[in-house]
Amino acid sequence: MKCLITGASSGIGKEMADYLASLGYDLFLVATDSKKLKELFKDCQVKVTTFGLDLTVEENCYKLYENVKNEKIDILINNAGFGDAGNFTKTSLDKELKMIDLNIKAYHILTKLFLQDFVKRDYGRVLNVASMAGFMPGPYMATYYATKSYVLNLSLAINEELKQANSKVKISVLCPGPVKTNFNKVANVKFNIGSISSKKAAYEAIEGMFNNKLIIIPNTMMKLNRVVVKFLPTKLVTYINSKVQKRKLY
Repeated sequence: MKCLITGASSGIGKEMADYLASLGYDLFLVATDSKKLKELFKDCQVKVTTFGLDLTVEENCYKLYENVKNEKIDILINNAGFGDAGNFTKTSLDKELKMIDLNIKAYHILTKLFLQDFVKRDYGRVLNVASMAGFMPGPYMATYYATKSYVLNLSLAINEELKQANSKVKISVLCPGPVKTNFNKVANVKFNIGSISSKKAAYEAIEGMFNNKLIIIPNTMMKLNRVVVKFLPTKLVTYINSKVQKRKLY
């Protein structure tokens, strides 16, 4: 059994790798810092193959696939990503374009390439890490929220196609709320509501995936939030969210 995880050097990605290793999965791990990956997993009891690749570079996504396409990967976990916060007219365009490259293009490329192989052999799983942000507009984190909406809706659409084709391939999408990871530092935000640990988020994600859950929300408060958002007008949700996001800014 083999699993490929992007963004595996910290946070949810690392915790998912640890948990899957405990279940006996050989790991193919991707992060920009290959040395850090090797150090983190040097004592792992399963086979670990590491790749130091910047997936904001499109050609590296294809390179990654070419390097592992003959390994018969059982699970693809697209986890790498980052955010940014601030007024849209003042945030860095360069950073936002890199965010789009990683949060959208890398997910899209890897999902398509691996899914094609999975469908041909009629088994395999894809777990895409989105966010509660994917369910709504996010003033002051506009680009990040938009990228996660893309991931969520892409995953939902693919799931329906697989169902209609009677495929045994499964896709799940993780939509956590606040999680205690390095994301906050990179995104320049601080959360004012309770965050769950990355270990809990990872455990809920993997267990949800194995139970064939389509949307995995690893937090009771966030599940309630999702229900409320579904019934409120979009303009009101956007206004409320703008107030929430403003309080996160440093």
